[in-house]
Amino acid sequence: MDETGVAFGVISLSKGPILDHFLLTCLGTECQSPPSTIQEEILTFTETFLSEIPCSHLQHMAPRNITGVSGLLLLGFSEEADMHPLIFGLFLSMYLITVFGNLLLILAVSSDSCLHTPMYFFLSNLSFVDICFISTTIPKMLQNICSKRQVITYAGCITQMYFFILFVGLDALLLTVMAYDRFVAICHPLHYMVIMNPQICRILVMASWITSVLDSLLQTLMTLRLSFCRNVKLPHYFCELRQLIQLACSDKCLNNMVMNFAAGLLGGIPLAGILYSYYKIVASIRGISSAEGKYKAFSTCASHLSGVSLFFSTSLGIYLSSSATHSSYLIEINSVMYTVVTPMLNPFIYSLRNKHIKRSLKAFFHMAAIRSPVDLG
Repeated sequence: MDETGVAFGVISLSKGPILDHFLLTCLGTECQSPPSTIQEEILTFTETFLSEIPCSHLQHMAPRNITGVSGLLLLGFSEEADMHPLIFGLFLSMYLITVFGNLLLILAVSSDSCLHTPMYFFLSNLSFVDICFISTTIPKMLQNICSKRQVITYAGCITQMYFFILFVGLDALLLTVMAYDRFVAICHPLHYMVIMNPQICRILVMASWITSVLDSLLQTLMTLRLSFCRNVKLPHYFCELRQLIQLACSDKCLNNMVMNFAAGLLGGIPLAGILYSYYKIVASIRGISSAEGKYKAFSTCASHLSGVSLFFSTSLGIYLSSSATHSSYLIEINSVMYTVVTPMLNPFIYSLRNKHIKRSLKAFFHMAAIRSPVDLG
């Protein structure tokens, strides 16, 4: 739209003596003034009109949320067009490894009655959450690479963000619950089965789900109150909350406060609980007299400690990089470590050094090999 069209659009919104005076002036000079003179008069009137509008009225003329119509552009990895086939193959491989690895872990735990203990109950829940976690971002990114379109609808972006926040919070809370389980097993071994009974385990998992759902719902509703301009471009390969808030046209102070408070609540408190649990665990292990007993006690925590270190180091890395730098490439690399590499490595971390998991997997594949000829026959 040209300047004259904008001016007539503004004029159509005005009422009163200013408009009457302008119309009389315009009609009086319509036959005598060339089009350029009329355009100058319109622009002069527009400036006068806008200067007399109260600021409170101008706030209502701010850009509204129209991203549900136009969609959002996900610019993650869009600059490396020549590398798209390689990126597609790499992420597809990591996605399949993550899904099948965590599914095998769930099957191993569910098929072996010897693994029906609190530790493996929490581990199977963590594997399920990791499958959901990576499935919120990677399939959409692979679809965008195939279609060569980096567009996601506003509703799709909000939905992706909701589930991403949900499963991130669940990961942190489940890791905290697993740390508490190890704390009870090592520091209070005689009361372990009493404290960590099946009902308490289910309550802990349910409480983690409820807390994470409420947090994700609050963050999503806070985002829905924001207004966005046309052609929103996210320098990411998925709808990340912090990046989306930064691109809002309306006031986002309250959103930033809620986001930082939730990050401290669901990030800081679980991390503090994990550190306290391991502080007590180390103190108990030091009290064990035999070296074999110390090794056995520490070996039960080694896998979980590795998973905790990987998760919180990558999550802290992406939080600091998004706050301290504007480099989209660095943010993308940290996000890949956080959203893809961590869920992919978890099955290997918890199974490679665990003889019970390996024994259960061998028995599972052995039974599958025995049944397959019978099914074919």
